[in-house]
Parts: sequence; structure tokens; C-alpha cells
Amino acid sequence: MGLRDLAKKLARKLPRPLHNAARKTDEFARGMAMGGTLFEELGFYYVGPVDGHNLDQLIPVLENVRDAAEGPCLVHVVTKKGKGYAPAEAAADKYHGVQKFDVVTGTQAKAPPGPPSYTNVFAQALIAEAQRDPKLCAITAAMPSGTGLDKFALAFPDRIFDVGIAEQHAVTFAAGLAAEGMRPFCAIYSTFLQRAYDQVVHDVAIQNLPVRFAIDRAGLVGADGSTHAGSFDVTYLATLPNMVVMAAADEAELVHMTHTAAMHDSGPIALRYPRGNGTGVAMPETPERLAIGKGRIMREGRQVAILSLGTRLEEALKAAEVLEARGLSTTVADLRFAKPLDEAMIRRLLATHEVAVTIEEGAIGGLGAHVLTLASDLGLTDAGLKIRTLRLPDIFQDQDKPEKQYADARLDADAIIDTVLTALRHNSAGIGTEARA
Repeated sequence: MGLRDLAKKLARKLPRPLHNAARKTDEFARGMAMGGTLFEELGFYYVGPVDGHNLDQLIPVLENVRDAAEGPCLVHVVTKKGKGYAPAEAAADKYHGVQKFDVVTGTQAKAPPGPPSYTNVFAQALIAEAQRDPKLCAITAAMPSGTGLDKFALAFPDRIFDVGIAEQHAVTFAAGLAAEGMRPFCAIYSTFLQRAYDQVVHDVAIQNLPVRFAIDRAGLVGADGSTHAGSFDVTYLATLPNMVVMAAADEAELVHMTHTAAMHDSGPIALRYPRGNGTGVAMPETPERLAIGKGRIMREGRQVAILSLGTRLEEALKAAEVLEARGLSTTVADLRFAKPLDEAMIRRLLATHEVAVTIEEGAIGGLGAHVLTLASDLGLTDAGLKIRTLRLPDIFQDQDKPEKQYADARLDADAIIDTVLTALRHNSAGIGTEARA
């Protein structure tokens, strides 16, 4: 038994005033003058605050807690963001994930001027919707600049709510607002929405409340790395009854989908879009309200059908050009919706093409699984249909340039071409090599 434990036992035998005094002495010795009593009342053994940058102080504390008989323990460690690197210390919202940068000045390499980012496109589209609709409001969980809602806040400071790092509360709060007739947009990174899945199910989907989920950072995220990759949202949302799941193929589609979500009052709806810049398509002067569960044909063919969800559409169209040059007439469809699926269009494509390939920026269990299930339910696979699904591999990918990540994931034009040729039992070694040249 340690001296501290012995002292505690002895203190319990003292008269109450002396016992309380001894306890207070112990609390102050552990830094509880800073507010640790709250945690003690919740059943935690509180230690701190501890300087997280002083390893000579921090390591012994962690070792003592590791070996302590008390439990649970809460160690209050105080750190400063970017400690020791002035550019990071001075920037509250930067240097969490970085591009190549100058170590001396902290200046990060900027991409050449190009199309607007999806985040900015969403922000401007949402502001336009809010100008039309006084009931529209926005919610974020400590990511106003990351989701573009900092711009919304400048335009509508009374209609945005930053709940801090509390995604569960953000979702339940949005549900409450929706129940009272507001039109809330809950803007959260895909990877962070995972934290609130229980609330999405119980507080939103079961009650069929019209919460709009704006899912930023969908798909692979380059420098943000595997912790921020939006790999799973299609899988975990498209399984839910009442949920509508959309994926923008380009920045113009994102404008249409933001408008569609704003006008959708019959239940929850989600729109997903990636990190980074758009494709440079012409932006619509007036947003279009999309028909729920309806896709679009981008090019019509007869032998090969490529069913795309999200921003892999550009790669699908590139692959179609190469396949067409090889004598394989190819259809490309932008499904737009992972749920509900455009069953009529998918049924027609699967029934009239020799090979069908689905492609998405998500993990197994997403679009490909739903299309396969539909084909099975309709008996379309009984007649020898060749169907293949392209999706993210079952790994956590390291950070890299997004185009390199997607090439490694086999979600680029070359991978589509090889998949089609292999399915048709062509000599993919020779032809695939030509396609890459």
C-alpha cells in the first residue's frame, strides 16, 4: 500500500472537519483549485493541470496514473496549439494538415489558380438559399471555416450555430430545429459525422425529420490523411430508412443538390462532396431542384455501362473515350443518388449492356453493394450479366496527392478500362498498357 493510500485510510478515521481539510489539501496538491472538483463529483480521480510540453513533469504523472489503484482517472494536460512553431501558434485554424511548406516562413505551397473549391461553392449556394428562405439555418461542430460556414456567418450571424466539438449535440439540435419547422443544414465532415451516428439514426431517421446533412471531405482527402478520409458515409447512411443520399459529380451539381436539400421537407437528406477544387464546369445561374432518386445519362452506348456516383464521373468519361476508341460502345451514367437508387435507369442499363461497372469514392457496402442487391432482387444476374464494383480498398490510406491516392485505390480511368477488359476476357496486359500510354 502506498503512503498516499495509507494517508487516505487514516484521514477517513479523523473527525469530519479534519477529514475534509485533509481531502482539500490533497485536492490542492493535485491542482484541483483549477476546477477538478467537478470531475471528482462525477467519479473521476482528477490529476492536473499538467504542462503537456514539459515531459519531465508529464511522463511521471502518466506513469503514476498507469500504476494507480484508483479508477477511472482523468489527467488534465494543458498544451498550446503549434507550440514551438510560431506560424502554427499564430494560426488558430491552420497547420493541422499541411501541403508542402517553407519551414522558415510557414508559407504553404498554393495550388495554381483554378476552379473554386467545393466548400466555397457550397457556402455560396447555402447563402443564396438562406436569402430566399428565412427558416434556413446552419449548424457546425467547431469547423466553421472548414465547412465554409464562416462565410454564412458573415451574411447571417443570427442563423448559424457552432456547437463546438460536439457532433452528437449538433445532430440532435438540428433534429429539434427541424421538428419546430426550421430548415437546418448540419455541415460536418464525413469522418466526424461518424461520431454522431446514433443521433442520426434515433433522433433524425426514425422520426423522419428533415435535417439536411452537408457532408464535406467525402472520399479521400489528400494532406488531411486517413483520420479525415470520408470513406464510410455512403455505407452508413444509405442503409437507413427515410434517408436520401446524394453525391455531387461537380460544382454545378453541388449547387443543384444544395437547392434540392433546402426544398426537401419530407425527411432527412444528405449531400456529399469532396475536399479540393471543382472541375471548372459552368456554374448555373439558377439552381435546379433535382427529382429525388433520378440519375442522368452522360453518354449513350451499347456494350459497356459505367455507373458513377460522385466526382469519379470525370474519370468514367475519360475511360469511356478510350473504350470507345477500342471498339467498345460505352454508356456513362451519373447516378446522383446512392439512395434511393434510380431503379428504372439501372434496370435498363443492366439489361441492355454486356458489362456494367459501378464506381464510387467510398468503402465496401456503398453504391456497388446496393446495385448488386438490386440486380439480384430483379434476377438480372441470372442471365450472365458481368457486373463489377470499384470502391475504396479495405485499408486506411496514407496522405498523398488526391490523384495519387485514387490511382493507388484503383479508382481512376485506367482501373475502369482494365476492369472492363478483364470482364470481357480481353488481353488486358497488352491493351491496358496501350491505354496508359
